[in-house]
Amino acid sequence: MISRIVCAVIATLWVSLAFSDELKPLDISVGDWPPFFDQTRPHNGPIAHLISDVFAEEGYRVRFHFLPWNRAYREASLGKQDATAVWMYKSEREREFLFSDPVLNETFVFFYRKNKGFNWSTLEDLRGLTLGGGMGYSYGPAFDDALERGVFKMERMSRNRQNFKRLLIGRIDLFPEEISVGYEVMARELAPEEVSQITHHPKPFLENKSFVMFPKVNKDSKMLREKFNRRLQAFRQSGRYSTYLPSPGP
Repeated sequence: MISRIVCAVIATLWVSLAFSDELKPLDISVGDWPPFFDQTRPHNGPIAHLISDVFAEEGYRVRFHFLPWNRAYREASLGKQDATAVWMYKSEREREFLFSDPVLNETFVFFYRKNKGFNWSTLEDLRGLTLGGGMGYSYGPAFDDALERGVFKMERMSRNRQNFKRLLIGRIDLFPEEISVGYEVMARELAPEEVSQITHHPKPFLENKSFVMFPKVNKDSKMLREKFNRRLQAFRQSGRYSTYLPSPGP
């Protein structure tokens, strides 16, 4: 009896390995954006896991390439990657990419020091303030327009940890970030006494959808997008999609 069970387990493993070997490799450039994309987490983070599983059911094995965001975008636009993830929609990006159906709903808020206090209604209320930001990052059309008009200043850093540290010492007044990302970074990279000094304003300045982008220079991009969208829709309809999502907030 035991020998039959062992044989069955070995056979199952062999089939799984054989199936894995049959999957076609697919290269996707991403930026480090915990908790959604994180090299230290199982499956490279929950959204990386979702994308991997969606493509696996279409016969592909995803290989994620963690790069600075600007480089992740550039390599994909040149066709050096099969896709890049995840990005908010901007009309100018359609010149180089095909957009998938929405993969992730994001909620962006302003983080600030508790002892300073902060309230806002419109972006004009931020006039004269200095904000932190990520390198090469867009925070939505309305925000980007206010920044370009000089309503507030932005000092960009390469890592979120730097922005939170600068917030703590008063070098910046606010740090705009996706709520789950912000609290994940603080929990991992700040001391508990530092985390206790920071909170977020409950009013989002951006509720956004993000997408996988497929480079137009690659002949297979249209086909890959169609396969991804079809399987992603099946995940949503079955309820499986929601099992990948982390809980927002602290």
